Amino acid sequence: MFLKVQLPWNVIIPAESLDTKGLMLQKSIIIRLLDDFSTKKATKDLGYFLAVTTLDHIGEGKVRQHTGDVLFPVLFSCVTFKPLRGEILEGVVHKILKHGVFLRSGPIENIYLSNQKMSDYKYVPGENPIFMNDKLSKIEKDVVVRFSVIGTKYIEVEREFQAVVSLEGDFLGPVS
Repeated sequence: MFLKVQLPWNVIIPAESLDTKGLMLQKSIIIRLLDDFSTKKATKDLGYFLAVTTLDHIGEGKVRQHTGDVLFPVLFSCVTFKPLRGEILEGVVHKILKHGVFLRSGPIENIYLSNQKMSDYKYVPGENPIFMNDKLSKIEKDVVVRFSVIGTKYIEVEREFQAVVSLEGDFLGPVS
């Protein structure tokens, strides 16, 4: 699910980046905010940080004692993406194993679809293994698959989500 959220943030501008023109200061704040934003990647509550949409407020800067850098409290709006249970998403198959497949969807790199959650598909071994059903529909590498999210887990150390998904439901499976 895509979320639009407003976040407070502290942006630190090095003393050497400051100048008397307010426009250059605003540019420095925006560049630093975007840099900090991109390294944050994701949080458990908000999901993946995708884009800053507006810089809503820049507070009064406070000079830090030991470094001379200036800390600006800012308020900005952004778009995030958080996978939720029951949500229908699409992903691309990147790995096929005997017991299921791994997919990628947007910023989520680790999505697992077990062979038990695609009951009408059977594993076909070979140099390029696939899953195929009686209607000759194939799940193979680089195929786009529509699926339902069963559950998610946030990995704090890596700042990313993992998901377990299913093809049980209407209009789920490989997308033509």
